[in-house]
Amino acid sequence: MPAVAVPAIGPKLDGQISAIIQANSAYAVGVSLIDLSDGVVHSYGARDKFVAASTAKILAASAYYHLVETGRASLTAPLGASTAEAQIRQMVQQSNNDSWALILRAVGQWGITDYAASIGITYDRTVNLLTTAEMARTLQLLYTGKLLNARNTAQLLSYMQNTNFETLIPPAVPPGVRVFHKYGLLFGNLHDASVLVQDGRAFVFVVYTRGLNYSDMGPRTRIIQQLTRTVTAALF
Repeated sequence: MPAVAVPAIGPKLDGQISAIIQANSAYAVGVSLIDLSDGVVHSYGARDKFVAASTAKILAASAYYHLVETGRASLTAPLGASTAEAQIRQMVQQSNNDSWALILRAVGQWGITDYAASIGITYDRTVNLLTTAEMARTLQLLYTGKLLNARNTAQLLSYMQNTNFETLIPPAVPPGVRVFHKYGLLFGNLHDASVLVQDGRAFVFVVYTRGLNYSDMGPRTRIIQQLTRTVTAALF
């Protein structure tokens, strides 16, 4: 009799994630996880909106690429001291806030709100709030090629590797698992939003945390890494 396939994300992993969150109740911790083979969003802990910090730069980049793909902008257009393409790379890979401001200005405040709404996300740049599920959905659409064309998808994902801050999810991932991610760090917010890939299997894994300020980054980094080790042990 053939073995019955067991879902990678099931009650055992659900319980492990929830236990880590409950053991760290001094902080607000939200997690969303998607197996890209079925697209189901699994969310744990805090499900309200967090200040998204720099993780929202993926949404801004996607909105600009969308303008390019619809003929309303160009990657080679001058922007600041370089081109739009160079500013997107700086914004995502180096988390450059000046580049973010330039891209947001090019997209427009209502432009990014309308773009987010078109993919099912309620987003207001003036407050920069997202749930972990909304961030996970954005990464799901990106990685599966439903946001952008193949070239722009590959380019944006390439910027989500070898970033200037590889100390949250990446070091807790086992060898052989590729990580595409964008971190967020702003006052009491410490986040990492990722796609984890190995041997044709891919998962979106997003952790948002809210604490006091920069003083408790150490404990929250350890929480993110504990969650990462738990999730990757179950999935890979």
